[in-house]
Order: sequence, then C-alpha cells, then structure tokens
Amino acid sequence: METSPAIRARMSRQRSRNTEVEMTLRRALYATGMRYRVHRRPLKGVRREADILFAGTKVAVFVDGCFWHGCPQHATWPKNNAAFWRTKIEGNKRRDLDTDERLTAAGWLVLRVWEHEDPIEAAARVRGVVEARRSGADKA
Repeated sequence: METSPAIRARMSRQRSRNTEVEMTLRRALYATGMRYRVHRRPLKGVRREADILFAGTKVAVFVDGCFWHGCPQHATWPKNNAAFWRTKIEGNKRRDLDTDERLTAAGWLVLRVWEHEDPIEAAARVRGVVEARRSGADKA
C-alpha cells in the first residue's frame, strides 16, 4: 500500500535537528554550566553528526526519536507501506549501532537519549558521564 500525500507531507515536516527534546536537554545542560558543540561530526571521514558533542572528554550524545530509531518501548510499525518503513527503521538501527562501534573504537563514549526520556534526568546522566571522564574516574 502506498503512503498517502497527507502522511508523506506530515513525515517530511518532522524535524531532524533542534527538536523540542533536544533543545530542552541542551538548555538543562547549559544551565548547569556545561558547554558543548551541537550537530558536529566526532570523526573526520564519518558522515555522522552527534546532536551534542563534548570534544574535550570525547562524549557524543545522540537524541533518538522513538519512531525513527525503533525504540524498544514505543516503536510502532506502520501498516501502510509496511515493508518500506520496516526497512527504513531497521536501517537506522543498524547505522546507529555502526556509529556507536566506530566512535567507541576511536575512544569516544556514546550516550543515546530517547525522546521519551525526561530531559532533566537525561541531562543529569550526561553531566555525570562528562564529569567522570574529565576527572578520569571512568578509567578506573
């Protein structure tokens, strides 16, 4: 079954950057004194951007949408054009795993925040990891 023009239009309007969850997370981090880069590639030659990047401590944060990244709690499989969407979402999951493996191999710590997570709690988790890496506590 083909995707309707209305659904196609709605999906094309979905933001991939600066989503509400991402902005709330960034504001919460900034309010605690954390400074970071946004939408940057952690590795040269790898066409993947982290949503939030702490270059000095090599921490890359990705804010993943439940639908687009196949959240184990909230993912849904559309009935219309089901094969296309399953292929798309499974491909996104494989790319995410590949990204995590490449960054980890290069010494980065990857954090993934689901869109359904409380951004304040996620910010506390991110801050804890970044501070642990700054102090060297994660190497113990």
